[in-house]
Amino acid sequence: MTLHAELRVSRADFSLELDLTLEPGEVVALLGPNGAGKTTALRALAGLVESSSRIEHNGSSWDGLPAEKRPIGVVFQDYLLFAHMTALDNVAFGLRARGTRKAEANTIALRWLDQVGLAEFARAKPRTLSGGQAQRVALARALATSPELLLLDEPLAALDASTRLRVRSELGRHLQNYPGHTLLVTHDPLDAMVLADRLVILEDGRVVQQGTPRDVVRQPRTDYVAHLVGLNFYRGVASGTEVRLEDGGTFTIAEPAEGPVHVVFPPSAVSLFPSKPAGSPRNTWPAMVSGIEQHAHTTRVDLDGSPAVLADITTATMAELRLQPGTTLWASLKATEIHTYPR
Repeated sequence: MTLHAELRVSRADFSLELDLTLEPGEVVALLGPNGAGKTTALRALAGLVESSSRIEHNGSSWDGLPAEKRPIGVVFQDYLLFAHMTALDNVAFGLRARGTRKAEANTIALRWLDQVGLAEFARAKPRTLSGGQAQRVALARALATSPELLLLDEPLAALDASTRLRVRSELGRHLQNYPGHTLLVTHDPLDAMVLADRLVILEDGRVVQQGTPRDVVRQPRTDYVAHLVGLNFYRGVASGTEVRLEDGGTFTIAEPAEGPVHVVFPPSAVSLFPSKPAGSPRNTWPAMVSGIEQHAHTTRVDLDGSPAVLADITTATMAELRLQPGTTLWASLKATEIHTYPR
């Protein structure tokens, strides 16, 4: 059954207005900058914050229900396992709190530990578990009560990079088999792209964009979303194959367009030269290096110009150009690399 939520939370300096629809088996990722309202939304769904929200599922209303009466499971960022309990007792806790007899609760808990690959750690205390193991215990605890709604609050944030890759894959497998509704709160675009069926982007307590990961990546609607998916992003007005940008500069595009448009292209599409290049690129302009950031196998260069632009270059190109803040050079971009769409 579809879950409908109209989340309304007001505080002195912030208000959240978020309408959510979650389908059975669907994973929805809620993303946004710090302070956008992601955790507030999760806490409103869980009944952990005072709100005037309306939540309906399967013909029944959750309005006014305390957290312990809502059919939800929660995996917190720091997992919040009970340190004095074994892994088995942690997973059985929710069942026991709902009145399940100890023997039955332990049987169900052990089955869930086995399902997440931790049956042999049933008697282990949380302090002896790795971060990935603790995350899986927390997930098993959340799922053991057969919740209708699973809330994941930055579930991979506490893991190191190598563990995160493996646990993300395991979490994805479990979510594929979970028949209920899942809301994933995260700031990591890769977690969202890999795990979610649909993305909802929040800024200042309001939805600014939503859609499938593919749709959001192809057509970001705000600067935050463009940064999230790693694209250069501009607003402009198109006339034929020319786009005049709001913040200065023009682009020549391959496909004619008319009227207000968004303009995007990846930093890898930008080429840098010590002097004005000759030849095929239809967009060339002078720029000055304002920042340099080393990534795994590339260097990201922040360039001031008209327009300002981000460029990803190889280490060899970095060495050849001998770039440093203040270096002046030329940027070029092929028209065929530019994607435009209506605002």
